[in-house]
Amino acid sequence: MANGSGTKDSPWVLKTPPGTSEYTMYRDDASQPATIVCQVGGTRLLYDARAITDLHAWLKAQGDWVPLGGADEQKAAPDGTVEAWGRSADNPVGGWYGLKKGLRGRFGVYMPPLLEALGLAELSHEAKSNKMRSIG
Repeated sequence: MANGSGTKDSPWVLKTPPGTSEYTMYRDDASQPATIVCQVGGTRLLYDARAITDLHAWLKAQGDWVPLGGADEQKAAPDGTVEAWGRSADNPVGGWYGLKKGLRGRFGVYMPPLLEALGLAELSHEAKSNKMRSIG
């Protein structure tokens, strides 16, 4: 479980799926759309907050482990991965959950640990090739 309450003053402190890097996230409901702000060192990424419920629903529908497949925006995401779903025209927002052009990727790296911290998913936490599945 992540510490913090998910606000700007008390962000969730998370680790990447292999547990090698720490970063923070918080929910900004004042923005349009509501946003998950992800701070990784000096880089700030923004994700549509509905990604939390949408990703959880998609994972439930998959019914089993799904590879994460994290990739930068400029690189193709492997088919069938969380990353590919997070930018697919077939997802509920019809494209990217990432909101900051040039930094819209890495959905499959930074969002899964948040879902795990919220008790919605389980991650494999391997050195490479991590996957996740829905809880509940």
